[in-house]
Amino acid sequence: MLATLTSFTPGPNTTLSTALAANLGLRHALRFVLAVPVGWGLLLCVCAAGVGSLVLAWPMLRLAIQSVGVGYLLWLAFKLARTRSLVAADGAALRVGFAQGVLLQFLNIKAWMLALTVVAGWMAGHDDALQRFAVILPLMLVFGLVSNLTYALVGSLLRDWLSGPHQTHQRLRLFNRCMAAVLVATALWMTQL
Repeated sequence: MLATLTSFTPGPNTTLSTALAANLGLRHALRFVLAVPVGWGLLLCVCAAGVGSLVLAWPMLRLAIQSVGVGYLLWLAFKLARTRSLVAADGAALRVGFAQGVLLQFLNIKAWMLALTVVAGWMAGHDDALQRFAVILPLMLVFGLVSNLTYALVGSLLRDWLSGPHQTHQRLRLFNRCMAAVLVATALWMTQL
């Protein structure tokens, strides 16, 4: 249940998966969609190795991760809100590729909290922690992949509708501004964690 709730609820990853597919097409969005579970898996490994406890123990480190993550989300929201037409991948105003998708997980306080919750709740203090890790990691990666792919598919299905029969692109501008607002709301929510 935790995997479903945390993976499928809107957040920076799902919002970006939808927006990238709607604006650039599913093929371009797949780089980010694949990066999310890879980045989160690396983050879980880091937390399981004990680095996550440093984030909890050093409030300034947590604040730094949170601040950079919020800043990055606000920058992405700004870029998305300014995107006014469907663009090909080679001329994109909004570019979030594989490497950025992986790194975003380390700036996403929601991803940190999930990884720390998984480590603290299901692994820490258990004699079979390594076996638990071997079960939890692939499970969470599959949920992360499926959720972001689902959101990207929705975005790609909206792509034709967003361009509309008219050349005004009003639908796309409204959609991008709504997605940007979701990123801003997520960034503001992250400041409360």
